[in-house]
Amino acid sequence: MEPIEALRVASARLAAISDTPRLDAELLLAHACGVRREALLLGQSPDRVPEAFEALIARRLAYEPVAYILGHKEFWGLELRVTPAVLIPRPDSETLIEAALGYFKPRAAPRHIVDLGTGSGALLLAALSEWPEAHGLGVDASEAALGVARGNAEALGLAERACFQPGDWCAGLEGRFDLILCNPPYVENGAALAPDVRDHEPHSALFAGADGLDDYRRLIPQLPAILALDGIACLEVGHTQREAVSALAAASGLTATCRQDLGGRDRCLILSH
Repeated sequence: MEPIEALRVASARLAAISDTPRLDAELLLAHACGVRREALLLGQSPDRVPEAFEALIARRLAYEPVAYILGHKEFWGLELRVTPAVLIPRPDSETLIEAALGYFKPRAAPRHIVDLGTGSGALLLAALSEWPEAHGLGVDASEAALGVARGNAEALGLAERACFQPGDWCAGLEGRFDLILCNPPYVENGAALAPDVRDHEPHSALFAGADGLDDYRRLIPQLPAILALDGIACLEVGHTQREAVSALAAASGLTATCRQDLGGRDRCLILSH
């Protein structure tokens, strides 16, 4: 089968399980052909479709996320390796980097950055790519996730400015950080999730108790001790959680403002002393 016909057939099959069937098919065919998607769309691919393409489509039809099948995901213009040990970085989380850039634009650039629950290292590495004088620390409870993050730092040439260590949120951290980044678990136990997420992404990075606030309750009271007096903490929140998480921040002596994502939903709380 020729590539154009293969894309048509695959897109029709994937429409049953994906909101982006054509994009999924293009990415998987490009991967099977060993070329970038842009090259595929320009006709720079083999005349015949590799046999491996069918196996990739079968994996996607079983709801395996495209990012895990490909083994990588772009975030803030950075190509990141991802595995089932880490949450797949999403465009919504780029709101935290946008918020930090907006805050520090009229101020001195942050020098010390920490990413709590770093996963693939997406937030930390995006921040370091913006501030070349900064150094950062990524903390995660998962050794497997830390391995992915370290590999991404190496691949992006940021390993000299990024270090990673196991930890439970802020426990044991010393000193103060100009910028704290965190995308904690915030999904309610039992929430209805798409099979792509529910069956494949790490539950420890998703679920946080009956109301989705358990990790905020543990995390936020620890932040004042490590947040620089003129620094900020950027926390991702679910789009209905602004008021509840802001109240937790106020109880810990922190002021909260909110930044919305590109979809107009509350997404990032900016906490300061």
